[in-house]
Amino acid sequence: MTDTARRQEGLATFSLHERGFTLLEILLVVAAIVILSGIVIVAVNPTKQLGDTRNAQRKADVNTMLNAVYQYAIDNSGILPASVTTTQTEVCKTGASSCTGLVDLSVLTLNEKYVPAVPTDPTGSSTNGAGYEIKKSSNGRVTVVAPDAEQGVTITVTR
Repeated sequence: MTDTARRQEGLATFSLHERGFTLLEILLVVAAIVILSGIVIVAVNPTKQLGDTRNAQRKADVNTMLNAVYQYAIDNSGILPASVTTTQTEVCKTGASSCTGLVDLSVLTLNEKYVPAVPTDPTGSSTNGAGYEIKKSSNGRVTVVAPDAEQGVTITVTR
């Protein structure tokens, strides 16, 4: 039967020049894509990027708290909030069910005069605590610390 007769009967004709991809070629391409995507993921390192982002938020939060405490002191003849002691203690977050054993800075959030709410650590690790600690020195200097900072970073601000 000739090619013309096969075409007329609807039978497919195959030429030796028509071919698709072999299994080996497809596997090589898939392997190359996997290797390249692995390199990109390692280079981008999302865990480090997220940790850096949370640490940046912590730095902003400790500065916000320290500024609010000092603004309160300026408005109150240099007197710091009474709950700030010389012992480094965790700050109670806004709306906590209990501030027992924590530093209550609700005077800063009263009528949102200094801050609308006490900043909380981005990981939200504590139930009633904000995740930040505060203390004052015997000379009246205030230190705010972010003890849950990631990647070995120390975040502390003193003024």
